[in-house]
Amino acid sequence: MTLDIRTLAEDDVPSWLRAVAVGFLNGTEVTDEQVAVRRGGMDLDRTHGVFTGDRCVGTFRTTPQRMTVPGGAALPSCAVTNVTVSPTHRRRGLLTRMMGGAMRDAKERGDAFASLIAAEYPIYGPHGFGPAAWITEFAVDVPRAGLDRRYAGPAEGGGRVELVELDEFRRLAPEFHERFRTQPHRQGVIDRPARWWRVNTGQERFPDDGWKRPFCAVHKDADGVVQGTVTYTVQHDTWHNKLPHNTLSVDKLEAATPQAERALWHFLLSVDWVTILRSGLRAPDDLLPLLLPDPRAARIDACADFLWLRPLDVPRMLGARTYAAPGTLVLDLHDEAGLAGGRFRLEAGPDGADCGPTTDEADLSMDVSELGTLYLGDEAATRLVTLERVSEHVPGAATTADALLRTARRPWCPDVF
Repeated sequence: MTLDIRTLAEDDVPSWLRAVAVGFLNGTEVTDEQVAVRRGGMDLDRTHGVFTGDRCVGTFRTTPQRMTVPGGAALPSCAVTNVTVSPTHRRRGLLTRMMGGAMRDAKERGDAFASLIAAEYPIYGPHGFGPAAWITEFAVDVPRAGLDRRYAGPAEGGGRVELVELDEFRRLAPEFHERFRTQPHRQGVIDRPARWWRVNTGQERFPDDGWKRPFCAVHKDADGVVQGTVTYTVQHDTWHNKLPHNTLSVDKLEAATPQAERALWHFLLSVDWVTILRSGLRAPDDLLPLLLPDPRAARIDACADFLWLRPLDVPRMLGARTYAAPGTLVLDLHDEAGLAGGRFRLEAGPDGADCGPTTDEADLSMDVSELGTLYLGDEAATRLVTLERVSEHVPGAATTADALLRTARRPWCPDVF
């Protein structure tokens, strides 16, 4: 039977959602309630499906996104999500066709790059994506940490941590996140639209989503300005010999100042009856372990690639970010899809950067996916040369690339999308 790839019409939504459920191993039944709730977050013009008759066997959706790049600028991204191909229709090029159409649309819209959270590592490299930011999840053995848990109220510098009700958190947190994400060293952090806040604070619920009302806290400085936010839940595990064994799980913790960051972690590690603290998604170089007198108390439960980028407008990408040192680099990029390939000359320094097409001889050549890996400053070009993923045509060019592109702190995307 003919396979038809098309933009969704209203009548296609139930079949499309069933295909998503199949792809993510959530069964084959989708209720009317689930359709009604999930339809509210779908832009049908950016939602695509593969249909055989009335049955959907492949799904693909994109959303608009703004992502912070090194230096604090925010660029438009095409965020890819809900990608599935039913097991009955794999190995037929369906993902390639859906991805190709979506990336051409994104290029035409003027998106600087595309972004996604990869469920499996091998899938997206052939489509021009490279892993740009990793995450680490820590589990802290609180009694072993050696931290003085007698939290005494006011934080350093006259600041304070306050527990707030969920309605107050909904009022304070969105403005703070916008301020937080545009800091120069927050590369990888993305915007949170109004619907994100409704879903993640329980105002908009999905059937059987397992959402649990969180505790909410904010850090305010001496002037009463919010400099940090955190949400967390506590799992009441058990008691042994009159001793508690409870787990505190951080959902989101963001801090705009070092004082707020230290105060929020100290507050969480001082909550009574908690023996294990789970950090949630953190950057691999997060400060949490080093805040503890015994850093070994923070074991790593997970450390893996997370955010992937696919370049679409190379001059815009490289011209928008900042660079710690001056330098010039000519990159020759191969793009199988013909969207972002070519030879580009980057002239960069602390005062700004300029990037455009050139006919100059290349210093480095690579697949466009490798630029996605290098762009936010996490990976080293010298490592990729050693791995033969980047070719160095001028001795020392990879070292120059590292001096230009790498950042002092590793990129971090705290949100799944």
